[in-house]
Amino acid sequence: MIGTSGRNGFLFCSDPLRPARPDPQFAGEVEAARAAGGRIALLDHDALLAGDPAGAVARVARDSGPYWYRGWMIPSARYAELEAALGTRGCTLLTDAAGYRRAHELPGWYEEFAALTPRSVWCPVAPGAPPPTADELARLAAPLGPGPGIVKDFVKSRKHEWHEACYVPDLVDRERLASVVGRFMELQGSFLAGGLVVRSFEPFVAGGEARVWWVDGEAVLVTAHPDTPGPVSVPGAAPWREAVGRLGLRWVTTDLALREDAVWRVVEVGDGQVSGLPAGAEAEVLFAALAGADPR
Repeated sequence: MIGTSGRNGFLFCSDPLRPARPDPQFAGEVEAARAAGGRIALLDHDALLAGDPAGAVARVARDSGPYWYRGWMIPSARYAELEAALGTRGCTLLTDAAGYRRAHELPGWYEEFAALTPRSVWCPVAPGAPPPTADELARLAAPLGPGPGIVKDFVKSRKHEWHEACYVPDLVDRERLASVVGRFMELQGSFLAGGLVVRSFEPFVAGGEARVWWVDGEAVLVTAHPDTPGPVSVPGAAPWREAVGRLGLRWVTTDLALREDAVWRVVEVGDGQVSGLPAGAEAEVLFAALAGADPR
């Protein structure tokens, strides 16, 4: 553990080449966490993903928690292993495994945001399993009706392969839907997270994206989305506060996009621990709120 404090700690990913140091990708955030009085501990992210959770937390001092995790994305099952491994060292995570899955995967948060986000349907699919048949996909997508849609898994899309593995011009086109789903699953391979999601497509203004950071139900920071850096201007957080409160999780993000009819929509909810903070954001504000949060 690097430094001590009575405030909440932060479990950052270590540098793969110099494991006694934080990953340089998070250097600015480590400094912000230190400035807020937070304890810093290091996680071997590679070891965790390789199935060695005990080795991953070997550098975490015993009885030194609680911690916010802060680092690269972790599959929900591996996060549960991380929680258990820390428990054997007398440490806890401020976001437990059930809460992480709920924020990280669309089926966990969708109900609370249904009126604020594009309509969605989903089904579980294991990595490596064959894609659903055209008939199964048609039945899955039927509640969305005709019109364009997108395909993703419970966590990620393949938006950079937009036409071949993400966008479906008309969801009633069974062949096209099956083709896009098949290609999406082929590209995701073993990284397929949870299952398959089909969402109604809504037209958004180019560059009109923002990310709101919530700690214990309060919006503490609004930033650009990392994919569209630049100045952002969104209305007050009130339209989304109620849904975030119903979700009942401690550190989450809501990604917003401005629809062409000038309505802000929630396009994703995420666990704040693995949400990207764009360069130039006021990390000090965020980490001060996290370090001082109730360690319940």
